[in-house]
This record gives sequence, structure tokens and C-alpha cells, in this order.
Amino acid sequence: MTLEVLSPGPLATVQDLGRPGLAHLGVGESGAADRRSLRLANRLVGNPEGAAALEATLGGLTVRFDTAVLVALTGAPCPLTVGGRGAAMYAPLPVRAGETLQLGMPEAGLRTYLAVRGGIEVPCVLGSRSTDTMASLGPAPLSPATRLPVGAPTQPHPGVDIAPQAPYASEIHLDVVLGPRDDWFTAEALAALCLGPYTVTDRCDRVGIRLDGPLLTRRIERELKPEATVAGALQVPPNGQPILFLADHPVTGGYPVIAAVTEDDLHLAAQARPGQRLWFRTTGRQRPRQVG
Repeated sequence: MTLEVLSPGPLATVQDLGRPGLAHLGVGESGAADRRSLRLANRLVGNPEGAAALEATLGGLTVRFDTAVLVALTGAPCPLTVGGRGAAMYAPLPVRAGETLQLGMPEAGLRTYLAVRGGIEVPCVLGSRSTDTMASLGPAPLSPATRLPVGAPTQPHPGVDIAPQAPYASEIHLDVVLGPRDDWFTAEALAALCLGPYTVTDRCDRVGIRLDGPLLTRRIERELKPEATVAGALQVPPNGQPILFLADHPVTGGYPVIAAVTEDDLHLAAQARPGQRLWFRTTGRQRPRQVG
């Protein structure tokens, strides 16, 4: 059983839950940028939550199946057709052999997930089937004529028919915990961080998002030795404009991290699109998550 990519859209990759626990070897976690949507898509087709699926950026993905399959789409909502017929997201969706599934441009959000019952069975690299776009690990980003094997189901058929989702907000509010280098910044910078808003620039990808907004001025100007980073870290380069790290972020960074987005809000950060406004709110002076 195979899936043929007719068009990948702006960017489509294979993603699962990544490669945790290898940062000490210089290997990032990678995996789905919006893990909540990946898990939901897999549950809707009766896969293990961490099964490999497709992550499409700004729609445009078109695929064809050589046998009948059960699929589900979650994440950024977009127009969807199967065999030329309109279809719904957030629900198990049967696809006949030879039919084409096509995604349009998302109405909101950035990344849409396509799970296939049985999972995408490309070879594992360091325990994961994920594409790490920064380290060039795992399968290459999808291109026309790419064929991907689909595995055999290992779990019972799903017992759900629909999983309605709340609409994406026009502006995104993200909880952050301060640190580990918030003491390198002025009191004005710590206040400015949550005064916002910050605008998502067009310099955004799976590695991170460059933001435009209130300047975060430093109190300590000396060089910082490279330190471990996590998804959600807000690293501040000399220009004072923060960079929000996402799934394919480097395992170390040389600029101070003023705060980190909480794990519960990372799925929202992953759906931020260029031109959208972000607001940060602190949850107390806690240290960010430790690197696995």
C-alpha cells in the first residue's frame, strides 16, 4: 500500500513525535510542530498517537492512494476534496483506491496533518521517521512523484466519528515561564515582553519564528557561552527582537533566552502564520523545561 505525492504544496514533510533524549549527542528532537494535532489525527484513524503522518504547510498538498484507506486531517482547517468531492476535517475519512485527496489554503493556522490508518512507514533514523529540516535527518521534504509506504494497522478500528475543534483565534496568546537568562535583561525588557504585541514576520519555518515588536534590552552585554535550548525558547539576538524556537531548533544557542513558551501552548505557536500577532503572558519565575 502506497501514497503518491502529486504536489507537496509550499512544504510537506513526514513527522512523528521526534527523537527525544539525544540532545547530548547534538541531535534535536524535531517531530511534528503541532504535536496535539498529530496525536488527534492518529487517534481518529486508530493509529498509535506517535505514528508517522504528513505535515503540510499552508495547504496545497495533493496525494493519491493505490488502495482504499482511512485517513483523517487535523490542524489548520482548509478546504478539502477527495475524488473531487468536498470532505470534512477532524473525522475519519474513507478514501477509495485511486482517488486523489487535495488540500486548499488554510482559512486559519499554518500546518495541517494527514494521518493514514497504518501510519507512514518510511525508514527510521535514530528512532524516528521525522524530517528534521535543519539537521537534514530523516526523509527529505516531499516532492512530486514521491511514493510513501503505508503500514498495516496495529490497533482496533477507531470508535469515533468526529472530533470538533475550537476555531483558531485571530491573535495568539501564549503563556511563558521566565528564564533561564531573564536576569540578563532590564526591568523594562521584562515588562515589554508582555506588553506586546509581537508580529510574526515572513522569516518563519520549522526551526523558529522571528518576531517584530517591543525591543528587549539587555542588562548584561557580555558574550554568552552556548547553552542548551528547548522548543518554545525565546532567544534574543543583539537587535532585541526575539526568536521563538519550534520543532527543528538547534540544540544549543549563543544568545540569552529570556523565557520559554509552556509546553501546553506550543501547538498554538506552531500554527502562527506570517502577519499574525502574538501576545505573551508570564506564569511566574520558573525555569523552562529541561532538555531530554
